[in-house]
Amino acid sequence: MSVPLKLYNTLTRDKAEFTPIDPKNVRMYVCGPTVYDYAHIGNARPAIVFDVLYRLLRHVYGADHVTYARNITDVDDKINARALRDYPGMPLNEAIRLVTEKTETQYHTDIALLGCLEPTVEPRATDNIEGMVAIIEKLIAQGHAYVAEGEVLFNTKSMPDYGQLSKRPLDEQQAGARIAVDAHKKNPGDFVLWKLSSHNEPGWESPWGRGRPGWHIECSAMSERYLGEVFDIHGGGLDLIFPHHENEIAQSRCAHGTRTMANVWMHNGFVQVEGRKMSKSDGNFITIHELLHTETFGGRKWPGAVLRLAMLMTHYREPIDFSVKRLEEAERLIAKWPPIDPVGGAACDIVLSALGDDLNTVAAVQALHALAHEAGADPELLPLFSASAALLGVVPEKTEVDSALAAAVDALVAMRLEMLKAKNFSEADRIRAELADKGIQLKDGKDASGERVTTWEVKR
Repeated sequence: MSVPLKLYNTLTRDKAEFTPIDPKNVRMYVCGPTVYDYAHIGNARPAIVFDVLYRLLRHVYGADHVTYARNITDVDDKINARALRDYPGMPLNEAIRLVTEKTETQYHTDIALLGCLEPTVEPRATDNIEGMVAIIEKLIAQGHAYVAEGEVLFNTKSMPDYGQLSKRPLDEQQAGARIAVDAHKKNPGDFVLWKLSSHNEPGWESPWGRGRPGWHIECSAMSERYLGEVFDIHGGGLDLIFPHHENEIAQSRCAHGTRTMANVWMHNGFVQVEGRKMSKSDGNFITIHELLHTETFGGRKWPGAVLRLAMLMTHYREPIDFSVKRLEEAERLIAKWPPIDPVGGAACDIVLSALGDDLNTVAAVQALHALAHEAGADPELLPLFSASAALLGVVPEKTEVDSALAAAVDALVAMRLEMLKAKNFSEADRIRAELADKGIQLKDGKDASGERVTTWEVKR
C-alpha cells in the first residue's frame, strides 16, 4: 500500500496513522448482535463498515495475519422475554436455545447476502461464563467491585480516569431522572457485573450464587480470550460509546492493570430511515430480511450488493439517511458496471488510498465507478476493477440490468437527446415510450451549465 493507513480514534478524538501491536497478528473486536429478533438496517451498518476494514487489513497485512472477533450475545433479558413470549410452557433453557439458534442463523444468512465475510472467530457469551467469573473475581480482589443485595457491582469511583472514551467524568454524572439510582449502589454510576437469577431465568453457578452476567462483562471476557488483554481495534456503533464501551474499558483495564484495552476505538454513525429516527412505533423499523426478501421498502426487494453500496456511499462516521432514493442511486451505479472477473488482480491505488484515509468509502466508490467506466471500454482493466470492487465487498449478483443492457439504454438516451436538440420531438417521444415499455423511466433535467441531461432508472 503506497499510503499509510490512518484511522479516527474515538478515544483521542483524532485521526492518526495505524500501527499494530504485532503486524503478524493484527487484532480487531466488534460488538455483534443480541440474538433475539431479526437484525434491522441499523445493525447492518457496523457489520458492513467493519467488514470493509477487515478486508483492508487483510490486504495490507495478509489474510493470515488478521484476527477479527465479532461476538454473539445469547444471554440477555430481551432474549428471556422473547423466549417466554414465543414458547410459553416450554422449559426456559430450551426456549432460549430455540430463539437464539434461529435468530443467529438468520443473522448469518442476511449479512452474508450483504457481502460480509465470516469473522475469524465468533464467540458466544454463554460459552465464556467462566472467563467472566474470573474477571469479576479479580475486580473484587483488587477493590474495583463489591457485592450488594445479590449483585456484583463495579465501583466506578475506584477508577480515577473513568469516562475517558465518552468524555463524561464521574463528577458530571449527577443522579436523577436520567440515571437510575439503586439504594444498594455505592455510587450512581456503578454498574452490574453479575446478578442473581430466579428459578425461571437462565443462570450459572458462581461464588455469588446462581446468576448471570451483566452485558458489559461479556465483551471484556470474550475479547481477552481471543485477542489478549490489549489489542489493536475495537469497533461498534456510536450508541455503544456510553455506557457499553466505557464500561468494557473500565472492567478490562482495572482487572488486568493495563493502560488501555484497545489502542483504537472506532464507531459508525447512526442510521435514519427516510429522514426519521427508526422506531417500531413510527412504522419505519426495517429489518435486513425484509429489505432482501419482501416488498416492504419501496414496494420491492433489494439485492444485497445494492444495500451494501448504499451504505458505503456515506462515510462511516457520518449519520446516514437510508432511503429508497439512495437505494435507487446505488442500483443505477451498479447497473453500469462491467461484469466482475472472479479471478481479479491487484486493487486500484486510488481506491486503496481512499480506504486508507479512515475508510473513506465515499471517495473509494467514486474511484471505483470511474474505473468501471474505463474497464467497460478496456477489458484489460477488468481484473483491476474486480479486485477493487472485492476490496469494498461490492460484488453484485446478476440483476435485471446487466452491463449490455445499461450500454444499450445509454445509447438510446444519447440518441433521444440528439433528437431533442434537432427538435424532432416525435422521435424523442418514441424513444421514451420504447424505454418505458421495457421498465426504464427517464428523468430530464439540466446540469450546472444549463445543458440538458437525462438520467434513467429501472422501475420494477
